[in-house]
Amino acid sequence: MTSGKGVPGAFPPLNPSNWLTDKRTESIHAVKYGLKGPIEVNGQSYDNIMLSLGLENDEVVDVMNYTIQTWNSGDIVTLEEVEAVEK
Repeated sequence: MTSGKGVPGAFPPLNPSNWLTDKRTESIHAVKYGLKGPIEVNGQSYDNIMLSLGLENDEVVDVMNYTIQTWNSGDIVTLEEVEAVEK
């Protein structure tokens, strides 16, 4: 959703998201490769599939930094950090 609020019970929020800020490596992995299985965001459980978007590493950096700078707080994600996350 454009607001980043997600859809309760179906799609977790990005605005705000403790999962993005507290589970940095897992978040990068999800953006880079997709995600399947249960996660908990802001105290609520989600169990859905996020397909890989086929993004290049620099695009993953952009997505992560957009969500951090727009809706959350934390250090920016670097290209080296994204490159270090493997499948």
